[in-house]
Amino acid sequence: MNKFAEILKSCCVIGGVLEKEESTNNPSNNLSVSTHTHHSAISRTMKSNNNNNNNNNNKTTSTFENQSSLPRLPIPDLNDTLSRFTETVRPLLTPTQLEQTQATILNFLANEGPELHTKLKEYDAKGAKDASIGSYIEEFWNDAYLVPETSVVLNLNPFFLLEEDADAKIAKDQIKRASALAFHSLKLAASLKNETMTPDVIKGTKLCMDQFRSLFGSCRIPASERDYVEVDRDSSHVVVLYQNQFYYFRGLWPRSTDDEEVKVAVNESDIAQMLKTIVDDAKKTPKAESVEHALGGLTTLPRNHWADIRKQLITVSGNNKSSLEVLSSALFVLVLDDFTPANVSEAAANMLHGTHKMALRSSSSNKDSSNHNDEVSLSPKAYYQAGTCCNRFYDKLQLIVCEDGSAGINFEHSAIDGHTALRFASDVFAETIVTFAQSITKSIYTGGCPVPNLIDAKVVRAALMNQGKKVTDTTYLDTNPKKLTFDVVEKIQEQIFFAEMKLGDAISSDDTYVLE
Repeated sequence: MNKFAEILKSCCVIGGVLEKEESTNNPSNNLSVSTHTHHSAISRTMKSNNNNNNNNNNKTTSTFENQSSLPRLPIPDLNDTLSRFTETVRPLLTPTQLEQTQATILNFLANEGPELHTKLKEYDAKGAKDASIGSYIEEFWNDAYLVPETSVVLNLNPFFLLEEDADAKIAKDQIKRASALAFHSLKLAASLKNETMTPDVIKGTKLCMDQFRSLFGSCRIPASERDYVEVDRDSSHVVVLYQNQFYYFRGLWPRSTDDEEVKVAVNESDIAQMLKTIVDDAKKTPKAESVEHALGGLTTLPRNHWADIRKQLITVSGNNKSSLEVLSSALFVLVLDDFTPANVSEAAANMLHGTHKMALRSSSSNKDSSNHNDEVSLSPKAYYQAGTCCNRFYDKLQLIVCEDGSAGINFEHSAIDGHTALRFASDVFAETIVTFAQSITKSIYTGGCPVPNLIDAKVVRAALMNQGKKVTDTTYLDTNPKKLTFDVVEKIQEQIFFAEMKLGDAISSDDTYVLE
């Protein structure tokens, strides 16, 4: 059974009834937001990013067609490495220190150096033979990202700040900008699943595309000794985050066979309608209340701390386990911020770590309320986090869009490097420009627009395909938004408060400026 089939059957609606079976799922209809429940914990095939399965070998052009012909990363000559090391540290050392360093290098070369170099070459040869590692530095490189206990915020997760959209009708509109970026991201995800994304070649040199297998559907999972990355290769949904509340919707058609082409199930208008519905639903919960359940804030904690809390969350209820699985397996997280940056530096800071802004609770919602206002103001819990810093989930790829349409990307760095994230950002942004160019030239070229799409992906709207079908039909695809809920007990709520305070301290001690 498809992993979402059970979830969609177990949804209960907030403040309304589930759409009638005759519903056409048309964006012009009023959408309702359903709540995902734990009765149908999704079953997923989670695979590490080392499992490389190419299901489209018959294609003439494949994203991964160059992988088998790529040269292996060479191991540098030991003598050359030590010679360059000497020259690198020379400006940093005193004459005495340099003499000691050179003596140490000579001693290393005369004793354990050659033996260790031989073992490194044997390690690399074995990894190549059994395909266990891609290069001799892979395992150590991964450990450098996954072993440290420090928070990923400010220490690990990079960001991109995107240029303003070329279309003036979209540029300043949060919903339209977010819809456009999400739509083109879904197209890129489908292209990668179909392996039609053009492989990277720079100055005639073919580049490794393996990291693109972990671009979508990946999540960093906290663990006690070493984090690990899970990749759901069947992922087809997007998680939306607004005012610390999580929602999701189906964006891709599922595959019935391994070689079936993956298609996008929604267009920009569909997504825009869903985002409006999500925002309207989320606003029903006061921010002072939603921040108390801001699970995204927990991803900012030191990794061991977050690992312990995640285990507690799963232990509390099956609903928490199921909701975490939906969140972790999403293609990406679309973040909508209720914030407008005053300048480019504020925009960059928001993409890096969000904003830190404390607001005083109203007396009716303040749990530490008192007849004396001065006593209330002295209580830490008399205030709540009104900024955007907890409106995040740092263990995944995030598309972030502010109220004024400014947008950026914050990505989890252990799964992908900057080159991979940059290709994602550039392709998605470039496709928005292509779409704008097509829109202004369609009235001129009646025989077909000469501006080709950059991203190769077919769109088959579920809203149209569902017409005349019942929700229970096997070919019916429900793309309506659902809300993810979590059972947050008092102990975990205190940890969320602690995470927010700790993050606030870190943000307050950090300044971000964009040099232009």
